[in-house]
Amino acid sequence: MPSPDHVVAEVPLDFAREWIEFTDPADTAHRIRADLTWLCSRWTCIFGRGCHGVVPGRPDDGCCSHGAFFSDKEDEKRVRGFAAALTPADWQYAPAAQGKGKKLDIVEKDDIGEDVDRRRTRTVDGACIYLNRPGFAGGEGCALHALALRTGRHPLETKPEVCWQLPVRREQDWVDRPDGTRVLLSTVGEFDRRGWGEGGHDLNWWCTSSPEAHVGGEALYLSYGPELIALIGQLAYDELARLCAERLKLGLVAVHPATAAAAAAAPAAAGTARPSVE
Repeated sequence: MPSPDHVVAEVPLDFAREWIEFTDPADTAHRIRADLTWLCSRWTCIFGRGCHGVVPGRPDDGCCSHGAFFSDKEDEKRVRGFAAALTPADWQYAPAAQGKGKKLDIVEKDDIGEDVDRRRTRTVDGACIYLNRPGFAGGEGCALHALALRTGRHPLETKPEVCWQLPVRREQDWVDRPDGTRVLLSTVGEFDRRGWGEGGHDLNWWCTSSPEAHVGGEALYLSYGPELIALIGQLAYDELARLCAERLKLGLVAVHPATAAAAAAAPAAAGTARPSVE
């Protein structure tokens, strides 16, 4: 487990990457462009296991310090529905969330550049209202995440979209090709510091660039299978997984430098299994 008092240097943002592009088996007008360097990395979430947090002095917040912006009205509605199922026994800030009448006071507005009044989860005591803090009897961490685990759901069902997508980034654009045809291009890659805009460089720490977080027991395309299926569909994911597996068999040329650094450092840690980069 990484030490909260020692921060391993992050790798630079610019390095060689391997990409692959293929047609979605479910839709010939949909192309997938995937970053194999990222999806074949050994990144894993280390919240509560050495995460240093995005805000200085608040490692227990992880990446939850600023709350979560909703992608649309449906995203907010879905999360609000699950929030209504939480109780004070499993949600530390349930009392703070009580608004007028039956409607929960769990949303606030903020600006993102020129995008004004974007709706996001409220922040209370310096972090997201859904984040249970250390020492809470109901357990530390996201109350919505814990709700999913208690009720046999995957956390992507209960949490805001941005929360379960991170640190995978999907961008979609319509592309007009020289022959007059048009396709939807979904680009799936790493949500690194630049993904946050200019403010990303000011984050206290960011896990995708840190060798401390590249210690997963399996490649990211496997550990994040449910999330990738939600982003690109089952058939497209099946093809992506096949391509990732084949690439790893041949040997990845552009290994993620954070995964490589973690693998190199592993033998020095007694009792720590060396993560494979092949």
